[in-house]
Amino acid sequence: MTDRLRLLVTRRLPDPVERHLYETWDTTLSVDDAPLGRDALAGAMTDYDAWIPTITDRIDADLIATPGRRVRILANYGAGVDHIDLVAARAAGLVVTNTPDVLTDATAEIAILLMLMAARRAGEGERELRGGQWTGWRPSHLIGQGLWGRTLGLVGFGRIAQATAAKARGLGMRIRYASRSAAAPEVERALGATRATSLEALAGECDVLSLHVPGGEETRHMVDAALLARMQPHAIVVNTARGPVIDEGALVEALHLGRIGGVGLDVYEREPEVHPDLLAHPRAVLLPHLGSATIEARTAMGMRAAANLAAYDRGEEPADRVA
Repeated sequence: MTDRLRLLVTRRLPDPVERHLYETWDTTLSVDDAPLGRDALAGAMTDYDAWIPTITDRIDADLIATPGRRVRILANYGAGVDHIDLVAARAAGLVVTNTPDVLTDATAEIAILLMLMAARRAGEGERELRGGQWTGWRPSHLIGQGLWGRTLGLVGFGRIAQATAAKARGLGMRIRYASRSAAAPEVERALGATRATSLEALAGECDVLSLHVPGGEETRHMVDAALLARMQPHAIVVNTARGPVIDEGALVEALHLGRIGGVGLDVYEREPEVHPDLLAHPRAVLLPHLGSATIEARTAMGMRAAANLAAYDRGEEPADRVA
């Protein structure tokens, strides 16, 4: 066992993934599926050769600088890596990989689900029915809005945004997007997508604003009070990206003042804490970070992390290296 890579898996993963990891390396699996505390993480830095961390593990410069660090690779379970200080990792020679592609369709499905639920007021209806308050069908009850012919504004136009666009086209939506660079002409043609002149312009013209940008300081509070003020009063904000992309205080205010028509959120600014006014607002559809939560996607994520580890263990460059 001493010549095998000593691996820490910080959270529970699908059974097939855990079996593969346990059979392949000297693996320590999570028993209680609870996030590791700071002291435990620091201790693990000196006890293991490799980790498979998740978004719940905050790996900053101080942790990377733990004296006697043994860890040489972080094979992150997930596409986003804003919970890892990549600059510090590069400086320390610590390899970091992620799991792109495999969660694309699952996350796009959640984005579409949130659009439909918010537009058709499904969350309100479900809560009313479960609460024993439904009195039967009536013509004026919980009237929402259809998505056919509406404009979907995508903030960012990477893999997940493009998959969302493809699914939204099936609902008859018009596709607009804002990104730092234009997509290839053939991609725009295939999706019937056109690029807005700016994020501000996109916010003013779309019926649904769906966020698909990475986390980090560059995108923190990208959706703020000023941007929300540009939106139409019936428009819906959907976030399946990272919570801090939205200023939740400004979002709550926009909802209360009727500046927007609703929100559909899968991620939160201070996750797992959720703003109490969002929890209380009838026009807020809230999911507990389910973007990649299909058995197919979560298993594929684990196997992708394992493939990156295997490449590193063979002395090869991991396919999904980000640092």
